[in-house]
Amino acid sequence: MTPTELAPRFFIAVAVILLFCRLVSWLLGKAGQPPVVSEMLAGVLLGPSLLGLLFPQVQEALFPAPLLPVLYVVGQVGLVFFMFQAGYAFKSHRVTRLAGTAGAVSLAGVTAPLLLGVLLVIVTADTVPLRPDGVSVGVSAAFVGVALAITAFPMLARIITERGHAGTRHGSLALASGAIDDMVAWIMLAVVLAFASGEAGPAFVTAGGAVLFGLALWFGGPRVTGALIRSDRLDDRGRMLGVVALLFLVAFYTDEIGLYAVFGAFALGVVMPQHERSDRVIAVTNPVASAVFLPLFFTFSGLRTEFALLGDVRVLLFAAACVTLAIVGKFGACWAAARLRGEPNAVALKVGALMNARGLMQLIALNVGLEAGIVNSSLFTVLVLVALVTTIMTTPVLTWLERREKRAPAPVEEPALAVP
Repeated sequence: MTPTELAPRFFIAVAVILLFCRLVSWLLGKAGQPPVVSEMLAGVLLGPSLLGLLFPQVQEALFPAPLLPVLYVVGQVGLVFFMFQAGYAFKSHRVTRLAGTAGAVSLAGVTAPLLLGVLLVIVTADTVPLRPDGVSVGVSAAFVGVALAITAFPMLARIITERGHAGTRHGSLALASGAIDDMVAWIMLAVVLAFASGEAGPAFVTAGGAVLFGLALWFGGPRVTGALIRSDRLDDRGRMLGVVALLFLVAFYTDEIGLYAVFGAFALGVVMPQHERSDRVIAVTNPVASAVFLPLFFTFSGLRTEFALLGDVRVLLFAAACVTLAIVGKFGACWAAARLRGEPNAVALKVGALMNARGLMQLIALNVGLEAGIVNSSLFTVLVLVALVTTIMTTPVLTWLERREKRAPAPVEEPALAVP
């Protein structure tokens, strides 16, 4: 298919994706689900799991094989912008007065699902076909563990804001814990990808390149981004172009060293100065990236998700175990950690519910793993199911907890002591 033939296919595919995502978002919005959940589900429905199953010729006409690389590249643009915005938001949620409890919740929320995921893969390694040829059990187990340990921090922040929980005890604690959790999980994913290369050369390139990148960001990142943002010689347009060019350069570098563009974009957002001009850059770039480009990433992920693979009883049982352990490991561990730190049960339950959502962040990790060759179609589908279930359940669980609180009798306060 020539570029001239591919262009109209791209335009109609994008139109279908955006309109279908909007339709699903409208429908699920009535159930209180955030737009990101709808876009995740819409991407899966447009893939072989539904459209390809019912109307394979229609799917082939809408999404021919030569179009997929184009969708991937354009989706990556949206993803880079999204992760840049997520890094900027990460920095704005400072961990104050909650450091001890947030650290404990994050530690439990990473450690428990990580260990459970690793153990599950090791126990089922010889019975379930979840590893590509040449990938060791250790690498596969580590990847699954990290995938289960991820929390969708940007989506968590969005749910807290939309539901009016910003500033509450459970909202602040979940934000602080989710921010730490996400950062640790991404670092662990980078380590797994470095080991997965299986050769010393690429691993040294990734490790050395990551160290250089970290040093450059630490010493030069705030200065460079600060100069761009605070310069009076640039207008808003020039400032935006400068930030976008820097963002793409960072994405290129981290991709080249095997760390992947999402890491670089997130890190650049973290070092971006908190400034009203920075807010304007985010306000200009984020709406288009989130509304137009990011759904293409969901669809690209959906086109690689085949729920028909769950017809294999072994894969289906593994998927059920994976979903169960993901919920127990994240929801249960975060709830338990918050309770041990002295938080009320109502606060601990809401923190667990919020931390349990994997959302877009897990999809990003899965696509990175698939591109790196350490995830096959079956494991990809299983972990997409985990992301969908844990994300979709967040809002209903929070709603149920809030209703339960309203029905519960108010605690009787002891009368204040009289002051002589």
